[in-house]
Amino acid sequence: MQQSDENPIIGYVVSTWPRLSQTFVLSEILALERRGVPLRIFSAKDPDGEPIHADVTKVRAKVVYLSLQRHWKSALRANFRIASEMPKRYCRTLLKALSYHRWDAIRRFFQACYLVEILRRETVAHIHAHFATAPAQIAMFTQELSGTPYTFTAHARDIYVDTPRNLLSAEMQRAEAVVTISEYNRRYLSTQLGSLNGKVRCIYNGLDLTRFKFRLPSVRHSPHPVILSVGRLIEKKGFSDLIAAAAILRQRDRRFQIEIIGTGPLRSNLRTQVHKLGLEDHVRLLGAQPQEIVRLTLERATLFALPCVISADGDRDGIPTVLMEAMATGIPVVSTSVSGIPELIDSGHDGLLVDPNNPVLLADALEQLLHDSQLRDRLAGAARRTIEARFAIDRNCTQLLELCQHVVGQ
Repeated sequence: MQQSDENPIIGYVVSTWPRLSQTFVLSEILALERRGVPLRIFSAKDPDGEPIHADVTKVRAKVVYLSLQRHWKSALRANFRIASEMPKRYCRTLLKALSYHRWDAIRRFFQACYLVEILRRETVAHIHAHFATAPAQIAMFTQELSGTPYTFTAHARDIYVDTPRNLLSAEMQRAEAVVTISEYNRRYLSTQLGSLNGKVRCIYNGLDLTRFKFRLPSVRHSPHPVILSVGRLIEKKGFSDLIAAAAILRQRDRRFQIEIIGTGPLRSNLRTQVHKLGLEDHVRLLGAQPQEIVRLTLERATLFALPCVISADGDRDGIPTVLMEAMATGIPVVSTSVSGIPELIDSGHDGLLVDPNNPVLLADALEQLLHDSQLRDRLAGAARRTIEARFAIDRNCTQLLELCQHVVGQ
């Protein structure tokens, strides 16, 4: 398919398509397509059978899977062809992959060769990868093999835990630009890995505000106040602190119901904690839910809490998208002063922030909001204005598109 120079194809490399927890990638792709940007999606992994969002069906871009397990024959043929046609470049890039002493890097090299073969038919002008892990590695090796320029968005765990420093540095050096989703991340990358002449840029994840109906808390009616939380059941989300805070609220005779949407490796631990504290009547673990169900649950919630922490291995959130979704819907939010969250929430103005790892302070903030309906309305109104001013998908998508167009136009 030939494409005009005025409207070049952008290739999106992602870890898994579709992915329930990565609503920000889906929103970004849909926003670009609404602007008429032609896209191709290249997924490093096959989907694993988890629920998918209904909005996935609205994506027009063709999806190609690069997993070696399922497509090893095609990948092997591609590697043989490139090795025979460009032996010096193939060997030079393979040696670079081997120099990282990681099997993952070698696997991404083989996937990149497969992608290069596909790009010969797709006429992709630019690659944008989400995450510094497999997607950025594939994009980097693809660039070295074919010359196709790339940028990538770095998020959280991918830069703090999963990507070795030397590999992350190489990805950044080879990229035309590096995007990250908070100033906190931008400062970290610039400090730890050098300024790279201003190559690292902050572009916040954005929301499609048409998908989130705003209502003030005072017009929400529920027989029992619902404190909602959403996220993968992993350490950095702080769900253990939320359950501990629930025990404190019960001791204070507060009426409430906590609902936690999400699944993950800590599900069994959290259920055990709920049982040991005798909170079965106050805390419900609802499992993974598609985005449309999350939105409906947001519309009936009284408060939203996500007490993020820095986990033992250094993992931390960037700016959780679900906090933006709650703020856009009109739910007062309580979170912690971790990572980029203070860039989203100005405590006392459009939400409340407490110190991480402190269930007592968390319980205090939740109790304050449960008690004070005027505060709930004031925070909710200010929060919606914050999202509209700084975190709307069209605004943030414009920044990313301008960056990609600059790269293509060089």
